[in-house]
Amino acid sequence: MELTIFYDSTCPLCANEMRQLKRHDKHDEIHLEDLYSADLHERFPQIDIEKANTILHGLTKDGQLLLGLDVTAKAWGITGKHFWVQWLRKPFIKPVADQAYLFFAKNRYKISYLLTGKQRCNNGQCGLPKNNLKPSDLK
Repeated sequence: MELTIFYDSTCPLCANEMRQLKRHDKHDEIHLEDLYSADLHERFPQIDIEKANTILHGLTKDGQLLLGLDVTAKAWGITGKHFWVQWLRKPFIKPVADQAYLFFAKNRYKISYLLTGKQRCNNGQCGLPKNNLKPSDLK
């Protein structure tokens, strides 16, 4: 795996982005980990689940921890889609984009509701299977 993403499966907008990423992950290089998996801490003790629930966390294959939009940029870079996301990492845009991301992360359930009409998922997940999705699962 090129990148492991630790995401909030109870956030409709977050789950939708993970579905989109996996749909475009033609070489199965992105692995998704639900923050609400019972054994997540045992499998990834280096991930602070509480912090990961406030800002998106990702681990590269060499063990580098990425946060927030750095995860998003890396993931979309792997898929070869949404090249515009890379602009959010440019030095003159990064500080503003990071502040906007932190606002989004803090308010993701309200924003998800406004954009999707779906509230925070109360069944533990927003339609993603508990095991890791493969691109072929989404066809």
